[in-house]
Amino acid sequence: MYIVYVLKSESANKGYVGFTDNMARRLAEHNSGKNTYTKRHIPWQIIHREEYKTKEEARKREVYLKTASGRRFLKTLFI
Repeated sequence: MYIVYVLKSESANKGYVGFTDNMARRLAEHNSGKNTYTKRHIPWQIIHREEYKTKEEARKREVYLKTASGRRFLKTLFI
């Protein structure tokens, strides 16, 4: 199972979209500073997640969420 997730920084008004097969490990990586972008805005919390059976489906959804129409959808999560 693959998870597409949206993180929100607790210290800044920033978001991050990604996908993984191990959410606990990935969130720990973001909050420990292992990712170049996310280490500047620690701590992060999960505000949205979606589960997919295949890596291809998850990657397709992640790419969509990074488009203009996907970002409009994400704005509704930040309110």
